[in-house]
Amino acid sequence: MESPTLSLGPFQGITDAPFRNVFKKHFGGIDKFYTPFFTGIQKDHAKNLQVEEIDPRFNDVEILTPQILSTDAEEILRFASQCKKLGYKEINLNMGCPFPRVANKKRGCGLLPYPEKIDALLGTVFERIEMKFSIKCRLGYFNPDEIIPVIDIFNRYPLSELIIHPRIGKQLYKGEADVQRFAELIPLIKAPLVYNGDIVSVESFKRIREQVQPVNEFMLGRGLLANPFLAEEIKHPLCGTLSEGASSIDTDAIELASLTGCPKKSERLHTYVVDLYEDRLRHAGGSPKVLGRMKELWSYLMYSFDESQDIWRKIKKINALKDYEEAVESVFREHQVI
Repeated sequence: MESPTLSLGPFQGITDAPFRNVFKKHFGGIDKFYTPFFTGIQKDHAKNLQVEEIDPRFNDVEILTPQILSTDAEEILRFASQCKKLGYKEINLNMGCPFPRVANKKRGCGLLPYPEKIDALLGTVFERIEMKFSIKCRLGYFNPDEIIPVIDIFNRYPLSELIIHPRIGKQLYKGEADVQRFAELIPLIKAPLVYNGDIVSVESFKRIREQVQPVNEFMLGRGLLANPFLAEEIKHPLCGTLSEGASSIDTDAIELASLTGCPKKSERLHTYVVDLYEDRLRHAGGSPKVLGRMKELWSYLMYSFDESQDIWRKIKKINALKDYEEAVESVFREHQVI
C-alpha cells in the first residue's frame, strides 16, 4: 500500500516554530506542518505577522501552512496577501476549534451551524484570493448533521484540501472520533480529503486507514505529542522494534536501522526534550515563562512513560528553571519509555 502523507496538526502554545524545528531535527515521518492559528490581522503589515513564528527564515521545515481563525473575509484576504509575500503557497482556515470562548462567537466550529454565513465568507474569499486555500473543520458544533449542508457549500469552491476531525464541537476531545461517519462523507466531498482524530498508535492508524480508504492523508495531533516517534513508526514500523534493542532481527531490519538511525528511544526522547527546552530558553532570553509551554507538552508527553500520572504531578507544580531541569533528569533516570 502507498505510503501515507502525514501532517502535524496545530496546537496553540505547543507547536510553534521552535517546536517544529526541534521536532524535525529529532524525528521523521511528518510531511507537512501547520502554524497555530493567527487572529486579529486588522491591517496590512500587521505586527502579529512580523514574528519568527511565520518568518520563513526561522522555520526549518519543508512545508508549512499558516492557519487563521476568522469569520471576516477581508481579514482572511489580508492574511493571505501577507503570507504570499512571505513566500507561502497556501493558508488554512480554522473551522474546527471547539472551545466555547471561540465557538460562542461563531468562530472555529461554532460557524458550522450557519451554512449561509460560510457561503458568503467563501464567496468573497475565492473571488480575490491568489493562493491555495484549505479548511480544517469538525462534523458540526451541536450535532454531526450540521456538516451536510456545509459540504454542499465546500463543493462549490476549489479548496486545496479539507481536513475533517469527526467529532462535534460540544464534545471537545471527549468520547471517540466517529470514523464511520467520516467514511460515509468521503463520496460526498470533492476536495482532497484529510482524516484527523484519535490516531494514537500504529494499531489505531491501521484500523482507521482501513475504514477510510481511499483517503491516504492523515493529520496527527495528540497522539504525536504523546509519542513523538509515532509518524516514523507508522512509516517505518521496524524502527520501534529496533529502538528497544531487539535481540533477533533480520537483514532487512538491520538495513533499515542503518538508513534511519534508530538508537534507543529513551536516549532520543531525552535529547529532544532537552534541545527543545534549551531552544525555547534562548528564544525567551532565559525567562521562566518557557515552563508554561514545556508543561503543556509534558501534559501529553507523560504518556510516553510508565507511571505517567506520577510524572505529571512532579512536572506540573514546578515554577523554577532549575527545578524543571532536575525533574526532567529524574524522569529519564527513574522511569521507562513505553
